[in-house]
Amino acid sequence: MLSNHLQNGIETARLVWSRLPSSEEGERTEIELPSHSRGAESLDYEVIENYAYREAQAQRGKLWVSYYVVLKWLFSLIIGIGTGLAAVFINLAVENFSGWKYAATFSIIQHSYFVGFLVYILFNLGLVFSSVYIVTKFAPAAAGSGIPEIKGYLNGVDTPGILLFRTLIGKVFGSIGSVGGGLALGKEGPLVHTGACIASLLGQGGSKRYHLSSKWVRVFESDRDRRDLVTCGCAAGVAAAFRAPVGGVLFALEEVTSWWRSQLMWRVFFTSAVVAVVVRSAMNWCKSGKCGHFGSGGFIIWDISGGQEDYSFQELLPMAIIGVIGGLLGALFNQLTLFITSWRRKYLHKKGNRIKILEVCIISLVTSVISFGLPLLRRCSACPDSEMSPGIECPRPPGTDGNFVNFYCAKDSEYNDLATIFFNTQVMLAEYNNSYYIKHFYGSWFLVFDIMTFLLQDDAIRNLFSAKTFHEYSAQSLVIFLVMFYSLAVVTFGTAVPAGQFVPGIMIGSTYGRLVGMLVVKFYRKLNVEEGTYALLGAASFLGGSMRMTVSLCVIMVEITNNLKLLPLIMLVLLISKAVGDFFNKGLYEEQAQLRGIPLLESRPKLYMRNMTAKEASKNQKVVSFPRVVKVGNIVSVLRSNKHNGYPVVDQGQNGETLVIGLILRSHLLVLLQSKMDFQNSPFPCDMRGINRHNFSDFVKPVSSKGMSIEEIHLTEDELELYLDLAPFLNPSPYIVPEDMSLAKVYNLFRQLGLRHIFVVPRPSRVIGLITRKDLLLEERDHSATTELQSTSVRSQHPLLDSLLNQE
Repeated sequence: MLSNHLQNGIETARLVWSRLPSSEEGERTEIELPSHSRGAESLDYEVIENYAYREAQAQRGKLWVSYYVVLKWLFSLIIGIGTGLAAVFINLAVENFSGWKYAATFSIIQHSYFVGFLVYILFNLGLVFSSVYIVTKFAPAAAGSGIPEIKGYLNGVDTPGILLFRTLIGKVFGSIGSVGGGLALGKEGPLVHTGACIASLLGQGGSKRYHLSSKWVRVFESDRDRRDLVTCGCAAGVAAAFRAPVGGVLFALEEVTSWWRSQLMWRVFFTSAVVAVVVRSAMNWCKSGKCGHFGSGGFIIWDISGGQEDYSFQELLPMAIIGVIGGLLGALFNQLTLFITSWRRKYLHKKGNRIKILEVCIISLVTSVISFGLPLLRRCSACPDSEMSPGIECPRPPGTDGNFVNFYCAKDSEYNDLATIFFNTQVMLAEYNNSYYIKHFYGSWFLVFDIMTFLLQDDAIRNLFSAKTFHEYSAQSLVIFLVMFYSLAVVTFGTAVPAGQFVPGIMIGSTYGRLVGMLVVKFYRKLNVEEGTYALLGAASFLGGSMRMTVSLCVIMVEITNNLKLLPLIMLVLLISKAVGDFFNKGLYEEQAQLRGIPLLESRPKLYMRNMTAKEASKNQKVVSFPRVVKVGNIVSVLRSNKHNGYPVVDQGQNGETLVIGLILRSHLLVLLQSKMDFQNSPFPCDMRGINRHNFSDFVKPVSSKGMSIEEIHLTEDELELYLDLAPFLNPSPYIVPEDMSLAKVYNLFRQLGLRHIFVVPRPSRVIGLITRKDLLLEERDHSATTELQSTSVRSQHPLLDSLLNQE
């Protein structure tokens, strides 16, 4: 009976959930994708081993190889320094804009409350307007967090515009306006995109459009090398956002990359370490007051190392409940943002940039108005007894960092719990902090101006995480804040401004985590239970339920809180929240990527692929191929009639059979048609030994751009009648699979190798050789020009290895 009720409940939940639009439904509807998502194409992570490539490799000596390796590590250093400085600049600008805003507001409110309220709104509107104007008019690809687009790039999908110099500028200055303007979002996601842009610009040698390029550093001529640099940039962005270098490495490994190797691990680790040094040095330098209102924070953002040190078995149940709540609220957040973003792009954003600007300004206005009235909803509470709670300072004056803030209170021994959540920013003017008159008369107005700025949410989160603060917050205040912030975060996400969801997610999760902690303290009545511990677990659970990260998020939470003892509990809630969230939908970035039309290849193939073959998957495709020597007019006709980016090249064997001799890319054909240097009158193959008209760099496509199109190439009638031998320019060793290979196996091969094309051929007629492990263990001997098997040189010393190799 119980199992039947449980099954009915699950089916009911699935039915209710299915009524909300899923990512697949959003994809089927005719949604207008943003301009920077149109025209996306796959990247060539596979090495094109054509004649030009082999000639270039033959001409590169040991000196060039050394220069290449040194430049890789130098770029890793520059990426770390650049991303760290960008993070410092964004934080410095945001905090100083906030300080100026509150200084002007306070000076006016002493004379007129209404005028001060208008100034406060106008400040926020001005900052938000600057952000949305930059994005809509200058850098459309800078909208959102940018993580779905970067994840698609590292998965092999190039979305035009996402890594340009203007996108970097729009991301930096747009983040300053959106975060400083008080919207319910963060700057962590945009910092990941910022690091990726810096890395990409270095990989292409700068920006030619803005005359910031150099040929001496333009040696990374393949998408594979650029992919590695972008991976370093993503890790640097997370390390700069959270001061979590190890978390940045794991974030790049777990969340955004589809390709990883040990050499890349070292460079990513080095880049993240450089970021940590740069950010810490800048913060220490700014502590002396040289940076205005910036620099008073520490390297560990929310240090709660003095909190709960142990936990009991009875606490595992409420902690598991926190994981379930995080999975449900995170999945609901993904579904609601998907629905609103889909509706916004289908109906609202089609009307142009003016509507986008108006939408963001209205959200900013609503956020400011709501925040203005929230402090008036709560009454002050009496401070805890100093004898029962030694070491607690209550109350604290406005503008200082800490708990138990005295706002809008009639007595000196009272504090406002709602003010404690919001009014803990360190950007207030120091000369006002010790003023008795301001503390008691204008304290409530300070709260009104600081509440819901979401500018420096670090202090509010630190208070929610804080230990030794029993019954500091009332359940009503936490519920009010949770409902309000959750709603604003859902509505704000997806607007035309740079927006991250890490810190808003932590704010949401820590709020309901603190609520659960209050119930645990009341139920168990044990003094060693800390409400702040449950706030930390709640933050981890919501991020796990929304973003579906586990290992990297676990390390990030440990690094930013400096509490290693809670690691097992964080692991527990992350596993539960991810499992619950996966029951309903995909992660936030996967949902948004699918909505944007970015075809991500997941880590595992679908179950139905096991029952399909490569032939069945490709039977509806019309294969367009070229002979080795082809007329120029035929090439132009094929390129105009279809949009394929790769074409098989076939030739006739000695017995008249058709042989596949390689793969020619569309971009390479366009280069050959544009140069016209390889056109010939004869319809017969040319002698490749005398060909040296092109360098390998001639075939390199510019980073994150559309490249050349067939419409841009103009040929005369006589040129169309000439011929072109494709053999020197094709890839003679493309990846090939037999027609009866399962589609799941093809999927794994395609994704793990980062391929763009793969040929499906009939079953091979004969075998010319068999390669085993021992055939790959080769070494060159200095005293001989021949190459011998390594296994033969170690057989006498390693009989077990010798026996194992012989069995193959």
